[in-house]
Amino acid sequence: MSVMGKRGSTVSAKIQARMREGYHCNSNTPSDEYLIPLKLTWTGGVLQNPTVKYPKPTLEKFPFSEKPLSVYTGQFELVTDFKIPADAKPGQSNMTGKVRYQACDDRSCLPPKTLEVQFPIIVE
Repeated sequence: MSVMGKRGSTVSAKIQARMREGYHCNSNTPSDEYLIPLKLTWTGGVLQNPTVKYPKPTLEKFPFSEKPLSVYTGQFELVTDFKIPADAKPGQSNMTGKVRYQACDDRSCLPPKTLEVQFPIIVE
């Protein structure tokens, strides 16, 4: 994935995510405070004012919970809208970020993970 845009414009970056069959992760708005949310953060690059759009979660009931949980399963997409500053230098650079999540099946959860993400941005 690469993103291209003109100075002073807004661009979108899409990250494809997929949970392994039989696993889920909590949504960005988990059902309980103690649950670890899915979170995408951006830490470096020329783009500014990131606004992350998370997909609509599903509510699923699991044997270990008394109420349905707000989760993501299967394949889903995280979209971030960025502003390219009007004074950005033309050329290519990289945006870097992190996705934090916790994968769980219907019996237990794995330790939380943080994955590095990056993509090239080409400013025209």
